[in-house]
Amino acid sequence: MTARPRRARGFTLFELAVVIAVFAALVTVLLDRLFYLQEMAEKAAMESTLRGIKTGLQIRLAEMIITNREGQAGALEEEDPVRWLEEASPANYGGAYREPPAPGTWYFDATASQLVYVVNTGERLEIDGQVGGKQLRFRARLVREAVQLPGGALERINGVALAPVRPYRWP
Repeated sequence: MTARPRRARGFTLFELAVVIAVFAALVTVLLDRLFYLQEMAEKAAMESTLRGIKTGLQIRLAEMIITNREGQAGALEEEDPVRWLEEASPANYGGAYREPPAPGTWYFDATASQLVYVVNTGERLEIDGQVGGKQLRFRARLVREAVQLPGGALERINGVALAPVRPYRWP
């Protein structure tokens, strides 16, 4: 009886190439998902800060209305809205600048009276249909309502909004 030659155990070059290709595909998918989740976390943090600033503006306007100082409410459209936060300003707030600070920070553009967020990871962000924009700009606007009175129409302040200057979509 003759003994068969024993085949060496191990991977062939083809098997190794297949394993490396599968591993590379998995790493690519995982990294893409990681970057997506990082961007969505930045979006959630930006929207949370924006809601806090809107609330601060609304409280400030309510204080003005209660104390019968509605005539001073127009200043809310020009001032830095971060000033009206109940707590301290956000940790990533840079103050008043003319040029944007580091990505991932807020600043107030005093010349345009706009609150600006400099996006850090905005690959999926679309500003006015343009993908990859890096700044989201917001402006405080008083919401006015026309009230009809027997003597004529009267315009009164109904609220305050912090609206984007240019429409954006961040899916």
